[in-house]
Amino acid sequence: MNTYSHYLDIFKVTEQQLQSLVGTALSRGGDFADLYFEHTTFFNLILRDGNVSSGGFHTDYGVGIRVLKGEKTGYAYSENLEMSEMIKAAEAASAIAQAGGSSLSYGRVSARTTPDLYPMQQNWRDMQASAFLPFLLDLEKKITSKDSRIIKVMARLSDSVSDVLMYNSFGELTCETRPMGSLSVTVVFQQDGKTENRSISRSFRMGAELISPALIEEIATEAVKGIDERFEAIRPKGGQMSVVMGAGPSGVLLHEAMGHAFEADFNRKGQSIFSEKMGTRVCPKGVNVVDDGTLTNNRGACGYDDEGVPGQKTYMVTDGILTSYLHDRISAAWYGVAPTGNGRRENFRYNPIPRMRATYMESGNAEPEGIIASVSKGIYVEELSNGQVKIGEGDFTFFVKSGYLIENGRLTAPIKDINIIGNGPQALADIVAVGNDLKIDNGTWTCGKEQSVAVSCGMPTILVSSLTVGGE
Repeated sequence: MNTYSHYLDIFKVTEQQLQSLVGTALSRGGDFADLYFEHTTFFNLILRDGNVSSGGFHTDYGVGIRVLKGEKTGYAYSENLEMSEMIKAAEAASAIAQAGGSSLSYGRVSARTTPDLYPMQQNWRDMQASAFLPFLLDLEKKITSKDSRIIKVMARLSDSVSDVLMYNSFGELTCETRPMGSLSVTVVFQQDGKTENRSISRSFRMGAELISPALIEEIATEAVKGIDERFEAIRPKGGQMSVVMGAGPSGVLLHEAMGHAFEADFNRKGQSIFSEKMGTRVCPKGVNVVDDGTLTNNRGACGYDDEGVPGQKTYMVTDGILTSYLHDRISAAWYGVAPTGNGRRENFRYNPIPRMRATYMESGNAEPEGIIASVSKGIYVEELSNGQVKIGEGDFTFFVKSGYLIENGRLTAPIKDINIIGNGPQALADIVAVGNDLKIDNGTWTCGKEQSVAVSCGMPTILVSSLTVGGE
């Protein structure tokens, strides 16, 4: 098991030096200071039509130093961990923050040991690139054997391992190792002069044990699933209608149209449609919306966030009532609440801000088949993409990649190339049924709010009574 000394050795620092750096960071005044050390190795291999088209390996290594004074953030980083260079970064962060206004009261977080959310049986760093090529070739062979219409297969395997050490002005020292393995496949089909494609991905915080025959079979089966319907799909007439969101990947709508509006920085600055709605009803009774950092091996899992706050499960909406925003240390101090473990950053070059982890709606008690049967006219959405959201107004637009018409309680013609348009708060209020089939989608979801971070999403089958469908 890795110990504090293991991580101190990685970054060649002592606890006394950490204390000294924090002291320098606070030398011009400040309410709080923290250090974020990171050592990350990245690898990727891309196979295109049976040949390796590209691949690479690189290492990232450095420290970010932050000083908070009121709502002012001073931030600097160094890729050189010589003490003299780190002192310069601490002095720079201190100088930036000294212009901050009145102080905020930053509290300690409850010290506890978190469970190992991302155990790694085979360390990616111990693997040779040559070990992955047979896996990708077997995957391509398995996929192409399933459908004669396949004309192209592109597969990308990537992994990373991050060693992280965090220390702050309360003397809180936190360390962990974060693995990630991801596989993405795009398959192109051609039939009667028409072209369709399917993209499938899996991503988990785990080691190279991810690479298995079972994963090959799972990806290959999904790659050809529903392709007949893709070729047959129509663009239906648009208008206001009921929309059933299928379980799993349609959870991206929850992430984009609602989750961002629950992030506390948007609310603290009055930019979110939910800024003044804490404690009010935003959904029907029985609806629970969660942001969860505690799902083992999940892409969005956080044993600790990037401020050293232990990972946790946060109910943003409880039985239809807005009960929590997603907080980093700054917003938690501003609101006078405990941080929720949502302070995340892309890497040591960035300061942490409130970000989601795994965002989903909990299961309800309705049978999915019964939900569909209750709709006389509407659409069933399997997969969404290309969402656009206005945080302040809550308005959203999403492109429907695949789905079906619902006519008289039955799924009929497959559909594609349409948009669904609505308003986040109104869509939440218009939920009339929640299925008992929550599914977390384990694709390579990445959120791009100022910085890129790994997330995941999920949803049970739900029925929204009315959304605008942009079709013919």
